[in-house]
Amino acid sequence: MTTTIHWDDAFPLLRLEGKGARDFLQGQTTADLSGLVDGELQQSCWLTATGRLRALLELRLDATGADVLVLAGDVESVRGGFDQVIFPADRVRLNASRRQRRVQGLDPVGPALWLDKDQPLPAELNASTQLESDALERHRLQQGFPPGPAEMNGETNPLELGLSGRISLDKGCYLGQETMAKLTGKGGVKQQLRCWRSDQPLQPGDQLNVGSDRAGTITSALSHPGAALGLALVRRQFLDHSSVEGPTGQTVQLAEPAAFQEPPA
Repeated sequence: MTTTIHWDDAFPLLRLEGKGARDFLQGQTTADLSGLVDGELQQSCWLTATGRLRALLELRLDATGADVLVLAGDVESVRGGFDQVIFPADRVRLNASRRQRRVQGLDPVGPALWLDKDQPLPAELNASTQLESDALERHRLQQGFPPGPAEMNGETNPLELGLSGRISLDKGCYLGQETMAKLTGKGGVKQQLRCWRSDQPLQPGDQLNVGSDRAGTITSALSHPGAALGLALVRRQFLDHSSVEGPTGQTVQLAEPAAFQEPPA
């Protein structure tokens, strides 16, 4: 299948050295790494103890440790959080960070690849166009992925942001696991991420309404003459609405982001 566009960028990467890296990350992140094959990429979330999303990670295990790429979030927060909980019994040490080039076909979405800085693109991406600047941000807003700083605001959890595929509900204890279990067992999350469109510009922080009720809040926005789009967190009771109102009565169309994964029922 022909790939028409691709994403090519560099991200911060931490190195965990030691044979205990798999077990350490198994207890600190949300994906089940017990069966992950060395060299394969696995996305996972790093949460607070109360289940708030702090970072979206892409992990790669090998015979001597693990690489941790920070796809969304602050690498220094990840470094500091890991460093605080590493003990000698973990048989792992945290090394200096570096930048890692990451390439991925987007139309259609393909597997991510980690390449060296000057390494040529794989053959299947040679004829595709690299998205940059506004075009890349527009694609992110339409997909709802990866979450940006306004979506990862210290209050949201990964189920609200459509990241349920990165959450294991079956593996043993990990940081934030108790909250994930509660959210999937007691009626679900209070809000979910949605794409919005309007013929009038809106700003992050703007409130969305249905009549006199608050329906949600704009988190990200990108405006062009005559059109605007972005992401919003919409309250559960209004998720079946195809349109809501902006703060001054603007008509705002809502849709589920293309990459959104529904929370478990």
